[in-house]
Amino acid sequence: MAKKKTAASANKRTPRRSVLSDEIYEMIKTMIFDHEIAPGSRVNIDALSAQLEVSQTPVREALARLESDGLIAKEPLKGYKATELLSIKQLNDLFQFRLLIEPWAAEQAAKLIDNTGKTALKAEMQSAKTALKFAGENQFQALSEHDSRFHTLVSSISGNQTVADFYDRTHCHLHLFRLYMANKLHRIDGESRADFVQDLFEQYYQSGSGQLAIKEHEAIAKAILDQNAKAAKAAMHTHIESSLKRFSPAALAANK
Repeated sequence: MAKKKTAASANKRTPRRSVLSDEIYEMIKTMIFDHEIAPGSRVNIDALSAQLEVSQTPVREALARLESDGLIAKEPLKGYKATELLSIKQLNDLFQFRLLIEPWAAEQAAKLIDNTGKTALKAEMQSAKTALKFAGENQFQALSEHDSRFHTLVSSISGNQTVADFYDRTHCHLHLFRLYMANKLHRIDGESRADFVQDLFEQYYQSGSGQLAIKEHEAIAKAILDQNAKAAKAAMHTHIESSLKRFSPAALAANK
């Protein structure tokens, strides 16, 4: 039975012959999020190449990209391994960093935003509304991608490229969703992936009758578009503190 499951999994992830390196990257990243590649485990390039039915070259390229994302680590003379989940301290450190730079970035964005920035911000908020029209896993994916783009855009509009670059290098949302997904996968062992995704979506994006994270983004965006620097700074600070409270239970459970 185990062999059949492994073969089916490998076949499921077999890419087209015209595969691009980014397709292999997405496949391996999915394996990390699904815990097929467990946190801290070694990554065997030969085995991964055989499973995905590609040469070692696109696998190595994908692992290099995942290393820059902080999902894979390369150790001298040992090879690659998946990084561990964020610890409680690392989670808090990340949010303390965000609390230092993102409210400032939102404040500056409100002061400096031009017509190009306003158009981009309005379009991004529209993407959140569009994402809500999807169902199940597609909706969750679309909203999580909006989440990442929104914070990156605000940092960019701030006019400080160093701040934008440093924020981008945290790969914040990749690590947060990896942590949250790990917690959920452990807790709902045996339930369908659809139920898992719905549960995750409700707990992170919804509060009562509305999507809390999206509402918080709307408040930040409105303040920036109105060029109300004080309100933008306060709204971003509130949003990040609220996000930390939502993620903390996941971190506690995943690190027991």
